[in-house]
Amino acid sequence: MSKFQVYLNWWSSVRYVARILVLNLLCLQASAQIRLPDKYPAKRPYIQTTADPTTLERYRSNVDHYVRQHQKDAEWMVSRLQMYWKTKSTDVFIKGGVYDHAEGKAPVATVRFPGARDHTTIYGNVKLEDLQPYEDDPRGVRMINKSKPDQPVEWADVSKTGRNIESVNTNIMRMAAEAGMLYSQTKNLEYVRFAFDLFDTYMMGMYYRSEPIDLSHGHHQTIVGLSTFEVIQEVAMLGHLTSLYDNLHGYISENAPNKHKLYTETFKKWADLQSKNGVAFNNWNLMQAKNVLMIANILELNHTYPDKKGKQYYINQVMNEDSERQWSIRKVMQEGYDPGTGIWNESAGYSSGVLHDFTGYINWFDRNFNFDLLPQLPVLEKATLAEAEYIFPNGYVTAFGDTYYHQLQTRSAVQLIENARKNGKTRQEDKYTRFIKTIEQHQALSREQKIPVDSTLKASVKAGRIEDYVSPVFSAPNVSYFAQRNGMDPQSGMMVAMTGSKGNHMHANGISMEIYGKGLVLGPDGGIGTSYFQQDYAEYYSQFPAHNTVAVDGISAYPVMKSNHGFEVLSCYPASGQKKQYFPKVTFGELYFLEPETQSDQKRLTSIIRTSDSTGYYLDVFRSKRRDGKDKMHDYFYHNLGGQLVLSDISGKPLDVKPTEKLSFAGGHLFAYDYFWDKRSVTTNQDYNATFKVQIPGRDVVTMNLWMKGSSEREIFAVKAPASKAFRSNQMIPDSIARLPLSTLVVRQYGEAWNKPFVAVYEPETGRSKRSVTSINTFNPANVSADFVGLEVKSRGGIQDFIFSSSAAEPVSYNRIDVKASFAIARLTDKYNINYLFLGKGDYINCGQFRIRAGAPVTAVFYVENNNFYYLSDQPTVLTLPDYAAKAEKFFLRFTREGNETVVEGKRVAGTQNVEYNMPAMAQTQLFLTN
Repeated sequence: MSKFQVYLNWWSSVRYVARILVLNLLCLQASAQIRLPDKYPAKRPYIQTTADPTTLERYRSNVDHYVRQHQKDAEWMVSRLQMYWKTKSTDVFIKGGVYDHAEGKAPVATVRFPGARDHTTIYGNVKLEDLQPYEDDPRGVRMINKSKPDQPVEWADVSKTGRNIESVNTNIMRMAAEAGMLYSQTKNLEYVRFAFDLFDTYMMGMYYRSEPIDLSHGHHQTIVGLSTFEVIQEVAMLGHLTSLYDNLHGYISENAPNKHKLYTETFKKWADLQSKNGVAFNNWNLMQAKNVLMIANILELNHTYPDKKGKQYYINQVMNEDSERQWSIRKVMQEGYDPGTGIWNESAGYSSGVLHDFTGYINWFDRNFNFDLLPQLPVLEKATLAEAEYIFPNGYVTAFGDTYYHQLQTRSAVQLIENARKNGKTRQEDKYTRFIKTIEQHQALSREQKIPVDSTLKASVKAGRIEDYVSPVFSAPNVSYFAQRNGMDPQSGMMVAMTGSKGNHMHANGISMEIYGKGLVLGPDGGIGTSYFQQDYAEYYSQFPAHNTVAVDGISAYPVMKSNHGFEVLSCYPASGQKKQYFPKVTFGELYFLEPETQSDQKRLTSIIRTSDSTGYYLDVFRSKRRDGKDKMHDYFYHNLGGQLVLSDISGKPLDVKPTEKLSFAGGHLFAYDYFWDKRSVTTNQDYNATFKVQIPGRDVVTMNLWMKGSSEREIFAVKAPASKAFRSNQMIPDSIARLPLSTLVVRQYGEAWNKPFVAVYEPETGRSKRSVTSINTFNPANVSADFVGLEVKSRGGIQDFIFSSSAAEPVSYNRIDVKASFAIARLTDKYNINYLFLGKGDYINCGQFRIRAGAPVTAVFYVENNNFYYLSDQPTVLTLPDYAAKAEKFFLRFTREGNETVVEGKRVAGTQNVEYNMPAMAQTQLFLTN
C-alpha cells in the first residue's frame, strides 16, 4: 500500500469519525431538555396580573348589578348555570361531533355538555335574565330560533344548539372571575360570595363529571375535553377558573378548607385530559400547553400532593415530556418551525396565532416565575420577522388554506420588546421596535392614513424600509408556499403567491395562485367557507375548483386539513430570501407538482416582468398531463374579485358565449363543479382576452386584463363562483364587495395540456394607471418540442419582450435570438437595441453580438441602463460583447466583486467583431470596458 493510499485511508477515517461526532452532537441538541427554574414563588397570588383602574372599573360595570342581585337572591345567578340540575349526570355520550345523551347520577348537579363541535346553528341564546332557573328538561333547551322571521323562543334539541350551552357557562364564569379580581383588590365580601358560589357550584359539578365517550369510537374521542368537544376550546373557561381559585384561595382556606382537595383534583383531572387528548403537531399543541400551564401555575409544589403531581410536574410535562397527542414545547418547536425560514408549518393565519402564543408563553413564564426562556428558543426571534414574508404590497397577509386576509399583527414583536425590557436586552428592543414602526408605517401608507405614534415604543429608534423585511422571492417548503414580489408600493407593487398543500389547515389545490394588483388581491383564494365543519367547505371551498389552479379530468383531489402534497421548486430568480444585488426587472419561479388522484405531472412557471417602475405584467405558463396518457381534460380556473367579466377576441370583439350545462357533478366531476352557475361557454382555438372589473364605491375602477394563448380542442367558460370567504370585517374591501360572486374563467383543454399548455398574461390597471402591454403574439420556431411556448409582448415605450419557455431546456432560434433554457427573455427597444438578456436556468442566450454561455444550467442577466453595462450570474459563464474598440489588441472588463476590484481579460472570437470574457459567479455588478 502506497503512502498516498495510507493517507487517504487515514483521512477517510477522520472524516467518518467527524461525521459521527457531528451527528451525535445534533442529536443531543435536538433532544436537550428545556431548562426550568429551580425555585417558584411561594406566596399567592401565583398569577401575576396588573389590575389597572380602568380594568377594575370595567369589571365593576359588568358585575355590580349581578352582585347586588346575588345579595337579594343567592340562587338567581347560580341557577342560570347550564347544569344537569335534576338528572345530575356523570357520563356524557357523543356521536362524533354532536351530543347524544348523558347518564349516571352524582350527589350534586353536574356541568352540562354543549350540543356540537361546530358553532354554526340556527339557534341563539336568550338573554341572561330570560334564562329559566335550574333548567334541565328532556325537551332540550329554550333558545331563540334565528331562522324564523319573528325569532321565537322554543325548545331546541341539544344536538342542534352548537356551542351555545358552553358559551352561557363561559360568560357566567367570566363574571365570577371579574368579581374574584375585584375581591382581591378591595376585599369586599360581596364580591367573593358571588364569585365563590358560582365557582364552587361549577367545580363540584365538574368534579363528578367524567371524560365524554364517543359512541362512534372515532376521532372525536381523541380531542374531546371535559366541558366541550375540543380540548383547545377550554382556554377561556380554564382562564376564568384558575384566576378564581388563585384569588379566592385565602377565602376558601377560611370558609371551606376541605374543598381544596376536591378543587385541585378537578384541575389535575382537567390537565391530564388536556395532555391525553388533542393534536400534537399543530396549533392545538400550543393551546393545550397554555391550558395546562394555567392549571400548573395555581397548583402547589410537587411535594404537597401524594401523587407528587404539582406545579413542577405539569410545567415539565408541557416543556419537556412527549405523549401521543401532546408534544412538549421542545419537540413541537423542532418539528413545527423551519429553522432556515422561521416559518411555522400551518397556513398563515394559524402561523401568526401560534407565534403569538409562543412569545406570549415566554413573557407569561417570565412574569410568573422570573425566568427568561427566550435564549433556549431562539427560532422565535427569526419567526417574528419572517411573518412579513407573507404580506402583499398593501400590507395584508396571504390567505391560503383555512385563513383570511388581514393586516399583519405585530403582537409577537411587542412581546419580544417586553422580554427585552425586563431582561435588559437593548439591541433586541431596538431590533423589534424598528420592525414594528416599519410595519405600521407601511400599513398607514397602504390605507392612506397618518402614521401612528406609539408612545410606548422607544422614540430614538426610527422606522426602516419595508423592503428590509420582505424578499423579492420567498420559498417556505414546509408549507409549500412560494411568493414573488416586485415593489412594495400599495398601488404599483406587484406580487404573485403560489401555494401547494403541505402542513396543517391546507386545501386540495394543486399549485394554486393568488395575484395582486392596484391595491387589491384581485385573484384571491376562496377561503374557508362557512366553517370547516360545513358542507360547502367539504364540497367546494377546500377543493381544486375554488382555487386558481388546474384540475385533471374533473376529479383532482386529495386529503385536506393535514396534507402532504406540496410542490417542488425547480428553479427561481432571485434566490429565496435574497434582498440585495439582484436584477430588479424580472422574477420567476418554476414549480412541479404530482397530482396524486390522476397521477399527473404539473409544472407552473410564473414571472413578474416590469415594463416601468409603476407598470408590469404577470406571465403564467401551466403544463399538465397524466402519466398514463389517458387524459380526458384539464381545467384552468381563475377567480377574480367583482361581478364583471367580458370575453373577447384579440381585436376586442365579444366572443359568442352561450349557456351551457357543462361543469357539473353529473359530468363525473367533483361536487365542487355544481357550485358554479350562470355558466356560458364558447369553443375556439384563437387567442382571446378576458377583462375583469372591480368597482368599489369611492375608488377608481380596477381592471384585470387577461390574455390567453389559444389552442385546438379548447373550450372557454365564463361562470359565477361562490364569494371568497377569505375576506371579512371590511378588511381590504367592503363586505358588500366581498359578498359578491367571484367572476370566474374556466378554460378546458380536452386531452392533455402539456403540449397545449395554458399560457396567460395578466396586467392590472386603473383609470389613472393604464396598462402598459399593447399587444401579445405567439411565435412557433421550427424544430422545437410541442410544449414550447414563445411570446412576443410589446409594451408602451417601444419595449419588445421575446419570451422563451420549455419544459426542458432545448435549442431554440427566433428573430436573431438563440436560446437554450427552460425560461429566457430578450428585451429589445424600438431601435432593436438590447435592454437585457435574462437566462433562467439555461445553457445560453444570445442576441446579435451579445451572448451568455455556460457549461451547465445557469441563471444570468446582462443588461444596459443609461449606457452602462451590468451583469450577474449564479455560476461561471462566458460573456460575449461587441468589440467596441476595433483596433485594440487587448480587451478587459473591470468590476468590483465581493469588495475587491477584479479585471478579466477578453479574447477576440476569430473572424468576428466579438470579444469573450470568462466571468465568475457574481452578484449584480456594473462592468467597465477598458483596453
